[in-house]
Amino acid sequence: MKFAIVRVLLVSFAALAQEPRGFLPNSISVGADGEFESAPDTAVIACSLSAQENTSQAAFNSASRLADEMRQALRGAGVDPKTVELSRYSLYPVFDYKNPKQKVIAYRVGTNVTIKLKDFSKIGPVTEALAGLGGITGQNMSYDLEEIDAAKQKAIDKAYARARTYADTLAKASGKQLGVLLSGSVDTQQAIPVVPYARMAMTTMEAKAPAPTEDFQASKIKVTAHVNALFGMQ
Repeated sequence: MKFAIVRVLLVSFAALAQEPRGFLPNSISVGADGEFESAPDTAVIACSLSAQENTSQAAFNSASRLADEMRQALRGAGVDPKTVELSRYSLYPVFDYKNPKQKVIAYRVGTNVTIKLKDFSKIGPVTEALAGLGGITGQNMSYDLEEIDAAKQKAIDKAYARARTYADTLAKASGKQLGVLLSGSVDTQQAIPVVPYARMAMTTMEAKAPAPTEDFQASKIKVTAHVNALFGMQ
């Protein structure tokens, strides 16, 4: 159920001097929400790539080999590796904290990658291909809407229409007519559905189970707008 915060200000000119600053005579202040749902246009798969070896150079080389395996796996799933985005790269020592001298026992290389897909039929093959690689962890997928501005505008339109309806009803109830919009403010929020993926071990190349996403529809992107509006009355 939707609720509106409504405040009616019917202030006479004689009493205007007694009102706090910012109050306007013969005005109505309303607040209303509006929602718009749209099908996503992008699937975002994020994961981490890491390798640990005795030396920093060996860790770097292992990570490079793993990255090359990832590129080959992506090509096999029909994705151009050049479209993959790198968000973090790190190389740091691993200490033995049980040793009083905190001796360095290994080096770890890590990086985060993000894969954006416009073709949702590739979600299953990509996640399956990545799950078969050692050193790939933390797979998760979310849906996104790159053309978000149009969805926000529709949510704002709905919120404003509802706010004006509330204000018009109150104006008529007080025996007046609703005037022009004197001021307003807008706030929008976007909810992004996330689908977690656990790492799966691939044991054979025989008949494979259906992908976790098969036959399911993508969650819609919901955009919510809140409009505060101040209208004059005649």
